[in-house]
Amino acid sequence: MHIGLIGGIGPAATEFYYRRMAKAHDEAGAEMDVTIVHASVRELLRHVLADEREAQAQVFSRYVHRLKDAGAEIAAVTSLGGHFCIKELEAISPLPILNALPVLETYFREHQIGRIGVMGTSAIMRSNLYGAVTSVEIVAPPGDQLQATHDNYVAMAFAAGASEAQRAFFFETGKALCDEQGADAVLLAGTDLFLAFDGHDCGFTVLDGGQIHIDALVKASIGENT
Repeated sequence: MHIGLIGGIGPAATEFYYRRMAKAHDEAGAEMDVTIVHASVRELLRHVLADEREAQAQVFSRYVHRLKDAGAEIAAVTSLGGHFCIKELEAISPLPILNALPVLETYFREHQIGRIGVMGTSAIMRSNLYGAVTSVEIVAPPGDQLQATHDNYVAMAFAAGASEAQRAFFFETGKALCDEQGADAVLLAGTDLFLAFDGHDCGFTVLDGGQIHIDALVKASIGENT
């Protein structure tokens, strides 16, 4: 199946999706057919902070039209933060959207996860994953720590790289979600968080939301059920 990806939000996250999908196809001995369009992370963030869902859905829909014209059969947004308008996008999209939120819900149910900590943008942390995940109890960094998590995440995404100070901050925040709020695991609900976590032992259980979404995209691409 020809997969269409809305990328650029941010560039490092796009590369993460592409690289992981390519590796999975190679390991499965399958050909990958993918087209990527480049969206604006600044435009997305502006709409997220203003909760302008319809406006961002219209932006994404224009990109999906381009993906359809390129031959894509299904589309995906390579940003969990970008899923704040996913219902609005699904309503107007010319292609089926592989929504990451039901994929996460299924994953949590299958792995019997009871409570999960969330890190990402302020919108996704405050929204309980936009209200789309009900099988687990969701906890987020408390008080000023939530905004600090958002600020560090956005700065890292724009820079396409994590500083040692940012990595230490995320590790401390995630550990507190587990030790102080009883999270069984921490969900990386911002795709760019791989920049801080990949290849490092953070001392707690991490679930990468982007990778879970990628796994579903690969299954769709090679013809398996999602």
